[in-house]
Amino acid sequence: MEDRNCSLVEYSVQRQVLNEVSLDEVAQKGIWSTKPTFSERLKGSMRCSVPRAKQVLMNWVPVLEWLPKYAIRENAMGDLIAGCSVGIMHLPQGMAYALLASLSPVFGLYTSLYPVLVYFIFGTSRHISIGTFAVISIMIGSVTERLAPDSNFLVNATNGTGSVNINERDAYRVQIASSLTVLAGLFQILLGVVRFGFVVTYLSEPLVRGYTTGSACHVLCSQLKYLFGVTPARFSGPFSLIYTLVEICRLLPQTVVPELVVSLVALSILIVIKELNQYYRQKLPLPIPIELIMIIAATIITHFCGLATKYNIDIVGEIPSGLKAPRAPDVTLFSALIGDAFAIAIVGYAINISLGKTFALKHGYKVDSNQELVALGLSNTIGGCFQCYSVTSSLSRSLIQESTGGRTQVAGLISSIIVLITVLKIGSLFAALPKAVLSTIVFVNLKGMFKQFSDVPMLFKTNKVDLLVWLVTFTSTILLNLDLGLAVSIAFSMLTVIFRTQLPRYSILGQVPATNLYLDVDTYKEAKEIPGLKIFHSSATIYYTNAEMYLEALQEKSGIQIGKLLAAKKKQDATLKQQEKKSDKNEAKHQSASNLSNNTFSLEEIKITAVLKENFQHGIPLKATESAVNGFGKGHVNQAYQSDTMSDSNCDMGRSQYYDSNALASKESHDKKGLTDAQVPHSIILDLSTTSFVDTVAVKTLKNIFQNLTDIGVGVYLTGCQACVVEQLERAGFFSELIPKSRLFVTIHDAVLHILNNKPGQSDVILDGSYTTTM
Repeated sequence: MEDRNCSLVEYSVQRQVLNEVSLDEVAQKGIWSTKPTFSERLKGSMRCSVPRAKQVLMNWVPVLEWLPKYAIRENAMGDLIAGCSVGIMHLPQGMAYALLASLSPVFGLYTSLYPVLVYFIFGTSRHISIGTFAVISIMIGSVTERLAPDSNFLVNATNGTGSVNINERDAYRVQIASSLTVLAGLFQILLGVVRFGFVVTYLSEPLVRGYTTGSACHVLCSQLKYLFGVTPARFSGPFSLIYTLVEICRLLPQTVVPELVVSLVALSILIVIKELNQYYRQKLPLPIPIELIMIIAATIITHFCGLATKYNIDIVGEIPSGLKAPRAPDVTLFSALIGDAFAIAIVGYAINISLGKTFALKHGYKVDSNQELVALGLSNTIGGCFQCYSVTSSLSRSLIQESTGGRTQVAGLISSIIVLITVLKIGSLFAALPKAVLSTIVFVNLKGMFKQFSDVPMLFKTNKVDLLVWLVTFTSTILLNLDLGLAVSIAFSMLTVIFRTQLPRYSILGQVPATNLYLDVDTYKEAKEIPGLKIFHSSATIYYTNAEMYLEALQEKSGIQIGKLLAAKKKQDATLKQQEKKSDKNEAKHQSASNLSNNTFSLEEIKITAVLKENFQHGIPLKATESAVNGFGKGHVNQAYQSDTMSDSNCDMGRSQYYDSNALASKESHDKKGLTDAQVPHSIILDLSTTSFVDTVAVKTLKNIFQNLTDIGVGVYLTGCQACVVEQLERAGFFSELIPKSRLFVTIHDAVLHILNNKPGQSDVILDGSYTTTM
């Protein structure tokens, strides 16, 4: 119904034809600026007052702003329930993801405690749950295993074999992980302070989803050793995932069957209960905490049945109670961790801000991207000093926090209290927990990431370029490991942007009859070209990477081969000069012969001779009535020039010379490949409505187009330039006598009306007449 009513609406516009000069007068363009100058901004930033200091403090420490306004009656119950639910999830996930980072499970609990408290103070998102995450954990694990492999901690090693000093190895890995986390946090703080939060925009959604899917495959592969109870060799660098899979397959005959049985039973129970939670999510007040139930049940069964000693099942081992004192990171490791730290900082922030903005949009509040960068950086920096590893938000925990009624960051505070109680009093009870159970918890939580494979058929139908980004990101992450895969993915994503702007769609526009609409003639059947006019449109900004292609497309679409026509014009000019010299010689001979035969001319003959000579020197074509006077050769009537509607006098003269030269050259030969007089458009309109900026290469290209087309007698007009583009053209010295500013029109319709309603010989002036467009 709405579409039907819209088609019945008509409107009429009556105004003057506006070029850029007249637009400045009508719209009263000013040279003032409402933006403060750099010096004014600097002075403003240096001023200090109590209100300003208070505002700055609240911006950097958001908890001071929202906590005093906290509505206890409205939010307290929901935050309490959500905090308890998320805290229960933190316990199994923290311990399980610590294994991904090649650390003891207790450090996963620390990571679920300190960073959450820091984010409560500095974060701006009300619904995300900060803590351990599979992708970040596996990135940390790849670094710790690379810098602290088992081979560096062999005791009584003989021929490369011997027992591993696990305590020394684990202590050094904790030192590496905490130093890496502090460095990543410093990167995030630095980027946030310089307001560099927009850097994440270079990570497109297909790139992030492809990367997390590839990372999920790394996570899955790293947990297979716990599932089968084998100990494969460690591989690093490109193709490490492939080598690890091959090694695990080689060790399958050594599978510890009891451990495999425990894994399959736990995995089956987790899958069934999680599916029931999903199916009955509308009816259940709270989801069944099956992960917590599973680790409690597995710990009790393993402890009382003695599974660890009877069947050689690998267990978590001793979990120390209490908190550890903060410790400064090892700065000597920073040089070896810079690349990994930056990658972790960017990936962690990308995941965090994407989730934060999703929930903010859903619930109607704003998330400050720069403050989020600072908050995440402080969480990592402070957490790293307390032997935590890098954190980001988790989709599964965040969804639980939102769905169970969480409304503010208080839910995160409550969840950290639950983790704190566990670390202080309960953690040591999980010493008999099988690692296989923790690996199955990781497996089940990867379901959401593996569901991202459904992006492939969707992107195949909607956007092939995004599909290519997804596939390249996934493949490079699988084959080249997480760090190199991310670098290759970002580089390829940037290349797709460059190629999209470098290879835009070019089109010739035509007018839809009785409207001011100009559409692609190849796409719209009713769009018709205006005789003698070519309206050229590009779908992208003109700049140095596509300026040459823009010129080539203009020649191809308009049918004007500028180079050939300029060469022909030069040749014809040379022919014209030769004809003029011959004419002067013949006239001199004729003069002398006439003087001998008759010493006097009639006054009328002298006038005719003088006029013909002057016209011939200026390239004006001979009329049919003048062609046989006084013995001059046959002339040609120039129909194209006679019907010319160009307004610019320079272009009129240039085109008249061109067509007259054609007339002279037609006595010798005719180039079948060139355009005839009737086919050459008298004007070309360049639609620059999609151009957002111009660089020096684009300015030179446009200048050359004006110069070359004017030389062959074709008028050029620009339309649709944004104010910022006009300013850039002015600063670049684009406008001149050859390219007056009056050649720039507000719309295509203005330019078309101007061209069609000006007669030959008129200069570019502002029209006084008004034109009506009725639709």
